[in-house]
Amino acid sequence: MDAKHYLYRVMWSDEDGEYVGLCAEFPGLSWLAPSQDAALRGIVRVVADAVADMAAEHETVPQPYATRRYSGKFQVRIPPERHRALALRAAEEGVSLNRLVSDRLSA
Repeated sequence: MDAKHYLYRVMWSDEDGEYVGLCAEFPGLSWLAPSQDAALRGIVRVVADAVADMAAEHETVPQPYATRRYSGKFQVRIPPERHRALALRAAEEGVSLNRLVSDRLSA
C-alpha cells in the first residue's frame, strides 16, 4: 500500500505550539513539526513505517479512503416523528424522500 494514498490533514496545535500532521486511516498516529510541510512529511513517513510493519506482521493494512468503493447507500436512524415530517415535506415539494434528504445533506 502506498502511504501517499492516505487522507492526511495538517493543522496548528495551540497546545503544542507546532503543526500536527494526522492521517484519517491511522487515527492513533500523529507528527509534530514547526512547519506545515515538515508535519506532512513526518506523518507520511510514520504511516509508511506503520504500513511496512503491519505488512511484515501479516496484519490487515487499512485501505485508503481514496481507493474505497462506495455504494451510495447508508442507513440513518431517526425518530419516527422526524421521518414523518420529512416524508410530508418531500410530498409537499413533489420529490422523493431520498432526494429531499440527499439535497439537505449536500447543502
